[in-house]
Amino acid sequence: MSRVEPDVGAIELPARDAALLGPSDDESVVGRLGWAIGGFAIVIALGVLVGVLSEGVPTWTKGTGFGKVAGSIEFPVYAIIVGLAGNGLLSALHVRERPSGGFRTEFLIKTGLVLLGASINFSVIVRAAGPAVAQAVLLISSVFFATWWIGGKFGLDDRLRALLSTAASICGVSAAIAAAGAVKAKKEHLAYTASLVILFALPSIFLLPWLAGVLGLSPAVTGAWIGGNIDTTAAVTAAGTLAGEGPLQIAAIVKSTQNALLGVAAIALTVYFTFKVERTEGSPRPTARVFWNRFPKFILGFLAASVAATIYAGAVPAEVSKAAIGVANNLRTWFLIFAFVSIGLEFNISSIKQAGWRPVAVFGSAFTVNLVVGLVLALLLWSGFTI
Repeated sequence: MSRVEPDVGAIELPARDAALLGPSDDESVVGRLGWAIGGFAIVIALGVLVGVLSEGVPTWTKGTGFGKVAGSIEFPVYAIIVGLAGNGLLSALHVRERPSGGFRTEFLIKTGLVLLGASINFSVIVRAAGPAVAQAVLLISSVFFATWWIGGKFGLDDRLRALLSTAASICGVSAAIAAAGAVKAKKEHLAYTASLVILFALPSIFLLPWLAGVLGLSPAVTGAWIGGNIDTTAAVTAAGTLAGEGPLQIAAIVKSTQNALLGVAAIALTVYFTFKVERTEGSPRPTARVFWNRFPKFILGFLAASVAATIYAGAVPAEVSKAAIGVANNLRTWFLIFAFVSIGLEFNISSIKQAGWRPVAVFGSAFTVNLVVGLVLALLLWSGFTI
């Protein structure tokens, strides 16, 4: 007998976060909290291992064939590999889901991005605002409607189409969560979408920086392509780190601009499903508060850090400012290491298997559209931009 899944409703948090808010039938709040703390301890331990590998592998392999390339391998590579290995071990022990409340990718990556803001002069953000907004509006619109149309051709449920379209065009899992609340998607729809986002984001971390080098793209175009094309903020940061500090800064600005439009997308979906799909009386109307609730607040922290660092740099000697930014960059590196480890730990292939081939085909098509349109827009809008 098939089982009907409850709707997500006005979901605001991933299931693993919501799990910390109340007891289940078979496990107490204390038990969940204990597993969550244990999960975060796993992230920290694996992150420390990544730090050891990043520093030690070039030394340990010096004089060997691998040693010739070991020095060019950045920490995101080690972090994701270690995270996936930890995922495999926990899955083999059949305990991966229990500590997953401690795999805090969203918190870690957003904290890292706020710290990244401290290393970007605010004048760069101001100059980049025009092309970043233009790219975000054009790319989100084209990719969203292309994905929506493709999903219709494959006969997907409208709610799943909405999640896939929003995730592919804006910011991955966060966008899918916001869309799930707006359209009252089912829990399995959110699980499918989140898993597909990670499945396509992981190879993109390595593919796009390599392609940018092959194509001879400038740092600004590289960063804009990475920031506009890769769906998750964490994966954008990882790819930008591999591409270099300049591309990383532009990628962060572009992705943050896309993230800022998440609230607009959530309201638009709420309106569409309220008046066109559900057509029920008494449905809540979207308000300014809905927009604020959906708006990713870390963007304000990113901007505030940039403004504060820029003012500070102008008020103290250069060597003092450089030392302070160095501390912020070191902290940023550790937060990003822990975030990338969490990406590997969170990946779940079982949700993709359950979804079947149609959502995978739709998302793969959306990824291709995003790849091509994103490159064209990056070339048109960022070719003359200097960092």
